[in-house]
Amino acid sequence: MRNKAPERDEIAALRAQLATLEGPGGGRVRTTSDSLVEFSPFSADFQGLHDLYADSVADAVAVNAFSLGLALRTAAGRPIVWGLHDQMTHEAGWPHGPGLQEMGIDPAGLLLVRVRDVKTLLAVGEDALRSPAVGAVLLSAWGEAKALSLTASRRLALAAESGGGALFLARAGAVPAPSAAETRWSIRAVASQPLEAGAPGYPTFLATLLRRRSGGGETKTWSMEWDRDHRSFRPPAPLSGDLVPLVAQRAPPAPGRRRSEGPRRVA
Repeated sequence: MRNKAPERDEIAALRAQLATLEGPGGGRVRTTSDSLVEFSPFSADFQGLHDLYADSVADAVAVNAFSLGLALRTAAGRPIVWGLHDQMTHEAGWPHGPGLQEMGIDPAGLLLVRVRDVKTLLAVGEDALRSPAVGAVLLSAWGEAKALSLTASRRLALAAESGGGALFLARAGAVPAPSAAETRWSIRAVASQPLEAGAPGYPTFLATLLRRRSGGGETKTWSMEWDRDHRSFRPPAPLSGDLVPLVAQRAPPAPGRRRSEGPRRVA
């Protein structure tokens, strides 16, 4: 019983923020995709529900960043609602304002909702999908949870389909499981290609498509680089010399990092 009041407070705060965004025009536009066209994550329509799993616990930040990139591309300039499970923030840290700007994200267009449990996180996703003003929804959850059931997945998929919206469910510390998602992914961070004068390169990911509902059962992996200027993913440029090795060992994410000023926090 003691969780019910905080849950109501978080949902009420989100609804109040969403109400300020809604107005005439600016609603979602439904699109259709041809399942016969060869699938490419660089040009695919990501409406509906999509599951994304960190390849390892060390990839928690990577799966959040990759999912945020997809949400940003899908939102097309409209606000993004990002629901964060408490445990995810403890393990992977808070979103960092300057870091978001480095990805090409305007923190003012990002609504952060921090929740204590996965059940409330799912409720945040459903409420956000009901608002036509929201461009995309990202939910970040840590670990296995009974609340993330096939039934819950179907509810999210139905909410996304009925409203013409997009929801990206990013998970770390969990094993890929059956769901109603349109696509299921495994995300891993890899070394980026350095820029001139040894400057850090663009964020780069290995994205493996584990399942796609609308056709094609084969697993396929793409190397994807985030282009902040165009707010989209692209294939990394060909290397002129030796291959950049994949990251073999990485330290686990630092727990408990505090967020900087920037995104609006509604709960």
